[in-house]
Formats: sequence, C-alpha cells, structure tokens
Amino acid sequence: VQLQASGGGLVQSGGSLRLSCAASGSFGRYTFKQYDVGWFRQAPGTEREFVAAITYRGGTTSYAESVKDRFSISRDNGKNTAYLQMSGLKPEDTAVYYCAVKGFWSTSYDFWGQGTQVTVSS
Repeated sequence: VQLQASGGGLVQSGGSLRLSCAASGSFGRYTFKQYDVGWFRQAPGTEREFVAAITYRGGTTSYAESVKDRFSISRDNGKNTAYLQMSGLKPEDTAVYYCAVKGFWSTSYDFWGQGTQVTVSS
C-alpha cells in the first residue's frame, strides 16, 4: 500500500487548503474502502498529533479539539482518496501533515504516507 499526501503549501492566516491522500497498490484481500483514514501532523520539535479521522464507510468522523469546526475530513472510495479541507488556518497549524490508514479490524494505523508541508504565515 502506498499513500501519497499532497496539497500542502504556504498560506496566510485565515486561509484555506485542501489536502489529498491518494492510496494505491495492493491492499491484499481488502480494498481502500475497508480502511479507516486518519490525518496527523507534526510540527518541528513536537510529537506527532492526531488531527482527524474517518471510518471506512465514511459514516463517522472525529477531530482534535484544536481543529474542530475548522477542518473537515472526507473520502471518495471510488477514487481511493481521502481529503482534509482546512479553513480558518492559524500559524499554529503549521506542520507536516501525514495521512495513514488502518483496517476496520485494526487498532493501530498500518500504513503511512510521506507527509506534506503546511505553512501558515501570520
């Protein structure tokens, strides 16, 4: 399984970005639509932190308190892609953003993407 995160960039405070996470390769006996998707981020000198997640059927989403009401996670199983729509960006949102997937049966994320840099200027 390969995960390609994209869509990062430099944006002013208050701006918006949409990140994409495209999945490819073999999922073995399963397909992308049987995997939950999560977005995480890591700023320099900090631990990686959870941002948002969506279940494999897309029926349930969850968010970190710091991004709730500003970020929205979604997925298109037909395109094997998940998205993170970010609005009202703040300088403290600056980080490398990673997507990851875990099988609906799994308790931890199995595969990780390479990350995309998001920089928010004040």
